[in-house]
Amino acid sequence: MNPTIRLVNRNLTISLNMGFVIWQIVFPLIYIFVAGFAYTALIHKVPFGNVSLGYPAFIATGMIGFNIMNSTLISGIIIWNDRRHGMFEQILVGPFTRAQYILSNVYTIGIIGLVSAAMITAVGYPLFFQDVKFNVLTVPLVVFASITGSILFGSIASIISTRLKSSEGFNVVINTVFLFFAFVSTAFYPAQGAPPILSSAFYFNPLTYLVDVVRAGIFGHFDGLVAQEMIILAAGAGVLFVVATRMLSRLEV
Repeated sequence: MNPTIRLVNRNLTISLNMGFVIWQIVFPLIYIFVAGFAYTALIHKVPFGNVSLGYPAFIATGMIGFNIMNSTLISGIIIWNDRRHGMFEQILVGPFTRAQYILSNVYTIGIIGLVSAAMITAVGYPLFFQDVKFNVLTVPLVVFASITGSILFGSIASIISTRLKSSEGFNVVINTVFLFFAFVSTAFYPAQGAPPILSSAFYFNPLTYLVDVVRAGIFGHFDGLVAQEMIILAAGAGVLFVVATRMLSRLEV
C-alpha cells in the first residue's frame, strides 16, 4: 500500500470513532433545530443575495460551513498527539517521509470536510428544501468550499499545534480561535443590520467566505461578490497551507 494512503488510513482510524461521529451530528442538530426555531420568533426572514430565507434555513446552511471548520480540528489534534506521545518520531523512523506525513494530513482533513458537509446537508435539507435552487454550479461550489475550507482551517489548527508545547495552552488557544471564527461570522446571523464594527469583523473571518460560498451553491445565488469570496478563500487556504507545511517540515525529531 502507498505510504501516504497508509497514513491517511491511520489518521481516519484514530479520528473517526463513534463519539466523534455522534458529536459531529448531534452538536449541529442542537443549533439547527433548537436555536433555529427558537430564534424564528425574533428573526423572521434573513436576506441573502436576491432571496429571503427563513432563519432555520439560514442557520442550517451556516452549520454546514461551521461543521467543516469544526471537523478540521482533527488535523491539529493528530499532530499534537503525535508530538506529545513520540509518534511523530516513530513515523519518520519508519518508511515515511515528512512530505508523506504532511500530505496525509491534507487528505485526511479533505475527506473529513467533505463527509461532514454531506452529513449536515442531509440533516438540514428538510429545513431549506423549499428555498433550494440547485443548478450546475451547486455541487462544484459546495465541494470547492468544503475542500478549501478544510485546508484553510486544518492549516490553522496545524500551525497552532506546532507552536505550542503545553496541553493547556494548546486547548485554550485552539478553542478560543475557533470560537471567534464560529460566532464572528455569517454562520449564525447575517452581516446586514449588525453594528458596523462587528459587520466589518465578519469579513476578516474566513468562515464567512466558506459559509457564503456554500449558501451560494445551495440557494443558486452566484454573483461577483461570491466569486471574490472564492478567490479570497482559495488564496487564504494556499498561504496558510504553505506556512503550515514549512512549520511541519521544520519540526524537530
